[in-house]
Amino acid sequence: MVNLELQSRLVEVQSRIEAAAVKAGRGTDEVQLIVVTKNNPAQLVFDLLALGQSNFGENKNQEAEPKALEVAQGNTFGLTPTWHFVGQLQSNKVKSVLEYAQVLHSLDRPSLLSELKKQLAKDETKRLEVFIELNLTGDPNRGGIEPENLLVFAEQVLEVPQLTLLGVMGVAGLDVAPESEFQRIADASQNLLTLAPQAKYISAGMSGDYEIAIEFGATHARIGTAITGPRQYP
Repeated sequence: MVNLELQSRLVEVQSRIEAAAVKAGRGTDEVQLIVVTKNNPAQLVFDLLALGQSNFGENKNQEAEPKALEVAQGNTFGLTPTWHFVGQLQSNKVKSVLEYAQVLHSLDRPSLLSELKKQLAKDETKRLEVFIELNLTGDPNRGGIEPENLLVFAEQVLEVPQLTLLGVMGVAGLDVAPESEFQRIADASQNLLTLAPQAKYISAGMSGDYEIAIEFGATHARIGTAITGPRQYP
């Protein structure tokens, strides 16, 4: 049975994404929707698969790992889910995350890169697509790579053959105009292209600001509650 409320929210967001893309002079197929299913059970993923949605985001391994396994075991929808890890990843969880995630949006520090390289070397068949997370706060103690250090770090990422660098990821601050933040992300993306022309993607925009992010070039929108509704468990 189709979850009609979920379907309505999904269709609304999809329509708004398409409208934002058109407004920005972009193709309606240029933005990938990632539904962030954190704090929701596997049943929500099944409901979304039934509606044709196959890209899902999680930010905590202890929740994502069993959920991904449950979905894999119970998936009868003819769609193979793609799991995007979108939260800060602890180095001791890398091995586990590599078992189910295909995309990491939060490659945010050299130590994490080193652990990814170490774990990937154990299985030459494994591949992972990654975004470099930007630190837009100016606080070096916060997660992410400061824009001025982006190219140096990107060079290190490109040296790992099992990693595919997709582009940059950023989150607009709560007390800053989102337009200025997304412009900084877009500028960083343009800078990265001088080193890695294939790394043309931008992961930016969440439930409250994805339309603005699309205006500034976002290609991957990470949207949770606007589609999933209130979280179903803490």
